[in-house]
Amino acid sequence: MNEAINSFLNYLVVEKGFSRNTQDAYKNDLNQFVGYAQESSNGSNGTNGSCHSWGQVDLNLLTDYVSSLRKKKGYSETTTARKVATLKSFFNFLIQEEAIQQDPSEFLSIPKVGRNLPKFLTEEEVECLLQLADAGTAPEDTRDRAILELLYATGLRVSELISLDVHDVNIKDGYVRCLGKGGKERIVYIYSRAAEALGTYLENARPSLLAHGQNGNHRGNGSSPSSNGVDKREEKALFLNRRGDRLTRQWIWVILKNYAEKAGLKKTLTPHTLRHSFATHMLRGGASLRHVQELLGHSSITTTQIYTHLTNEHVRREFDRSHPRS
Repeated sequence: MNEAINSFLNYLVVEKGFSRNTQDAYKNDLNQFVGYAQESSNGSNGTNGSCHSWGQVDLNLLTDYVSSLRKKKGYSETTTARKVATLKSFFNFLIQEEAIQQDPSEFLSIPKVGRNLPKFLTEEEVECLLQLADAGTAPEDTRDRAILELLYATGLRVSELISLDVHDVNIKDGYVRCLGKGGKERIVYIYSRAAEALGTYLENARPSLLAHGQNGNHRGNGSSPSSNGVDKREEKALFLNRRGDRLTRQWIWVILKNYAEKAGLKKTLTPHTLRHSFATHMLRGGASLRHVQELLGHSSITTTQIYTHLTNEHVRREFDRSHPRS
């Protein structure tokens, strides 16, 4: 069963262009089902003994599994729907590869879920965060200010942010080159204050973090490779931690959580909160939906349209501008 999963995951990356994070999500969902299937008791899946091949999976087993996700695991409808969608995609792949003759998930229904409106900050709340980050003088403070300014200036996903290298930033022309979902590259523009924050970070704070990491890993003249054999001076990552290594997505969440607490925000602050804030404020400022779609890296404008529910003023302007009799 694992061999088929590995083939499917390879197909997602090579042919569909899915990101590593998406691949990991599919892998976890499928492995969870395999664990359930192999633990199923005699007769529960219509086979003699536990399920050991994908050809033994039937609709009854899938239905029982979905029921267990809700009742035993306590998963929400949104999470359950995603796991069912994963199974459907996987079985469709097995049919295409002629690994099975019938799709057991064909009549398995995907739970219907409502679409939650994204949470966002007000312009005043964003300004408060940026002022807090601007107050510190340590290298980490300068870095954090650049991170907050960049997230709000571009609406980058956290995976896109941590993947940035130094050469992806063009301070002079005011833009950042990032790699989005499906390996799609796009250019996102930054306002002058964000460019200034990035410039200060690159000129002062990043070299300090790099030097600290170099000296911390190797007690010497600071010019030798670190203990893991990598010369810190060759690190390409834009945002670094105190060891001179690339920041992780977990650290970005911790940084934002700390600033939210300092600002006294009652709202949960995540990288996506700033992404939602960016999109909402752009639309309220008069940006077109197509423009925001391009900046966010959405493949479909339907995904971007959810932000119009957050700004009735924008909807009204679009109507007045577009309707032939308005």
